[in-house]
Amino acid sequence: MIKIENVTKMYGPTVAVQNVSFEVQKGEILGFLGPNGAGKTTTMRVITGYVPPTDGNAYIAGHSVLDEPLEVKRRIGYVPETPSMYNDMLVKEYSRVAHVVDLCALKSVYNKSIGALSKGFKQRVALGQALINDPPVLVLDEPTSGLDPKQIHEIRTLIKSMEGERTIILSTHILPEVSMTCSKVVIINDGVIVAADTTENIGTGLSESHQVELVIGGGKAKADQARKMVALIHGVRGVDVSGNAIVIDSEKDRDLRAEIARKVVEAGFDLLEMRSRAMSLEDVFLRLVTEEEGVRQ
Repeated sequence: MIKIENVTKMYGPTVAVQNVSFEVQKGEILGFLGPNGAGKTTTMRVITGYVPPTDGNAYIAGHSVLDEPLEVKRRIGYVPETPSMYNDMLVKEYSRVAHVVDLCALKSVYNKSIGALSKGFKQRVALGQALINDPPVLVLDEPTSGLDPKQIHEIRTLIKSMEGERTIILSTHILPEVSMTCSKVVIINDGVIVAADTTENIGTGLSESHQVELVIGGGKAKADQARKMVALIHGVRGVDVSGNAIVIDSEKDRDLRAEIARKVVEAGFDLLEMRSRAMSLEDVFLRLVTEEEGVRQ
C-alpha cells in the first residue's frame, strides 16, 4: 500500500533524510520512530506530497508522489504535528460526515467551536477531518504530542481500532506509543533508517545474549545468595540483581532455563517466577541511536 524507495531530501546543503526505503502493507500500523530532528516529519511530508523528494520516490497504492500527486492525495488522510484548523468554526461545520463524528466520538462537542475545545478533542477533530474522504491511508505525525495521559489513551485506542481497515503510519518519538499501537517499527536516526521489523522481532537480531529473569522468594538477601550460585553455571555470561529479581545473561544460542531452574530449586531457594527476557523497544532504540552517534563522532 505504501512504498518508499531511496528517498533523499535536501534543504540547500543540509541532508534531512538520506536513501530512506521501507514498505507498509495494507491494514498495517507502522510506527515511524526516532529522536527529535531525526527526519520523521520530512519523510511524512514527502509521503503526503507536501514537499517533493530531492531523489527517490514514494508510492501510495501504486501512485507516485512525483508523477501522480493528486491521485496520492485522494488516498491519504494527513494529520500534521500541529494541525491548522479554523477556531471560529463549529465542529459540525468542520466534520459533517456522520460516520466520522461517530468514529472520532465528537457528538458531545458537535455544536462547540473548535477554539473552545481541549487539545485532546482538537486532535479528534483533526483526525475526523483527515477521515472525511474515507482514505485507505492515514499519515499521523506525533498525534498524541502535548496530550494528557487520558487523552493519549483515547487517541491511541481510536488509532488501534482502525487496524486492518486502513494503512497507518504513525510518526512519534514516544516509545510506548509504538509498543502499544503498532505492528511494525521503522527507526530513523540522523536521516537514515537504522532498523525495520515487527514490534515483536525488532530486538532479536540486535541481542548478543539470551536473557532469563528469575524472581526469588525471601527478598534481596536471598537473591544475592542465588546470584552467586547461578553465576557458576557453565554458559552464564553475567548476572544482575534488582530487589528479589535476578537477570541472567547466557550465550545467545544456548537456552539454560531448565538447568538454572533445577539448580536454584535444588539449592533450596524459592523460585517464584521465571521467564525469558527480550530486549525492549527502549533498549533497541537507545542502542541503535547510541551506536549511530558513536559512528559519527
